[in-house]
Amino acid sequence: MDMTFGSIFTVARIEFEGMPRPDSFGEFEATSLFCPRCRRATPTRRKLLLVLPSGNKYDYVCAECGTAVGGKTDNDASDFYRTTLPPPMPRRGRS
Repeated sequence: MDMTFGSIFTVARIEFEGMPRPDSFGEFEATSLFCPRCRRATPTRRKLLLVLPSGNKYDYVCAECGTAVGGKTDNDASDFYRTTLPPPMPRRGRS
């Protein structure tokens, strides 16, 4: 039986087509990014910028000089819906 590379890839594609693909990672976090000010890859710090209905928006900054080097928006809106108004203050009666 003579098999070519094309038929091997076709068999593999058909085999996995009906199966659900699991995510290869849950969430990606940047530990180092290129800093234009330092002119090299440096460690980063993640800062929360906004809590949005669609998810949180983060800013990545260089750990050495503080320059913004990237950003990220996640799709977890649970923090937005956890924010509530403060409890009402009790009214003082007039005497």
